[in-house]
Amino acid sequence: MKITKLLKSLLLTVIVTVIVASTINLKTAQAQEISPGVDFVSTYVWRGVAYSGPSIQPYVEFSAEGFALGAWGSQGIDGIISDEVNSVGFQEMDLYASYTFDFGLSLGVTDYYYPGGSFFEESGHAFEFNAGLSLGDLSLSGNYIFAGDGSYGDDMYFELGYSAGPADLFIGGGDGWHSSDPDEFAIVNIGIGTSKEIQITDSFSLPLSGAVILNPDTEQFYIVAGISL
Repeated sequence: MKITKLLKSLLLTVIVTVIVASTINLKTAQAQEISPGVDFVSTYVWRGVAYSGPSIQPYVEFSAEGFALGAWGSQGIDGIISDEVNSVGFQEMDLYASYTFDFGLSLGVTDYYYPGGSFFEESGHAFEFNAGLSLGDLSLSGNYIFAGDGSYGDDMYFELGYSAGPADLFIGGGDGWHSSDPDEFAIVNIGIGTSKEIQITDSFSLPLSGAVILNPDTEQFYIVAGISL
């Protein structure tokens, strides 16, 4: 039976996960944690592009020291309350594995999946290699989509971030599915974000986040707010 590119990509993801997991020693294994959660955002904006209006974004993550294995999703509420028959809005369901070293370098793989077709078919998937580096208040990240039909292929995205006290500044650019012309690299994501805790009771508070985002490539401007549980 012929192995498709999708199965090869899934196999690569599993291999990377196993290799990373094998670096976890006994002490790390004793510090394992499973963290579920959900975010509610006013608009789902990713790398300067809006994919839906108000959205519910659940996640579950297993972590052990620097290792993380998780699932993350986004469900557009605007689709759920639509008058259209069988309308479910924009959906995205991702799987990821990563490892963060003590000196600030992180490496990982993400499988972006967009429901509608079979999960086991190549259509609707995109596999991305992720790398990031934190140097004090400065952060750098690079991302490369290496397989899947969910993109133009060989898509790249780079982002520079700076933490300026209570606010985080960022600027990012890419090509492929990130830019209006897939063949041209463009700055697509410039913004500032911040967060705070809203005290509800003496023992309970709600994390609130907000961001102002400009995409110079598409000439679109967004103001986004979110609550985390």
